[in-house]
Amino acid sequence: MILVHGDKRVRIVEVEAYMGPEDLAAHSARGRRTSRTEVMYGEAGHAYVYFIYGMYHCMNVICQQPGEPVGVLLRAGDPGCRGPGVLCRELGITRALSGADLTTGVELRIEAGPPPLEPIVKTTRIGVAYAGDWAQKPWRFYLEGNKWVSHPLRRSR
Repeated sequence: MILVHGDKRVRIVEVEAYMGPEDLAAHSARGRRTSRTEVMYGEAGHAYVYFIYGMYHCMNVICQQPGEPVGVLLRAGDPGCRGPGVLCRELGITRALSGADLTTGVELRIEAGPPPLEPIVKTTRIGVAYAGDWAQKPWRFYLEGNKWVSHPLRRSR
């Protein structure tokens, strides 16, 4: 898929899934519902953009029916976007775009791209050790060998 914001375009090459209230690594863990996470409880195909560590924006795509806060974090884009914060910075994506419809949007959208030629690697997520067993779920996916993948390449066992 291709992520488009204005005149900038990147091929999405790495993502991580967050599976809702049961997933202790998700922002919606234990049913947490705040003004920031409210978008996650909305319609699939919308952007959930949030600010972390007082310095980075990150973007998820909401993936389930309203009321089911499941999303996929966009971790890297080709070219030039290694890491979710860099991806948002390079494309100019901020919280102002949270809630944008990525299926019909003009300014921010996801478009179909050519099918990947590279194998898709499945591995554990990054930076969620606090979530216990949930950190070991093989819910990170990336295109094998792509130089913009955000972290050392680890295969799932």
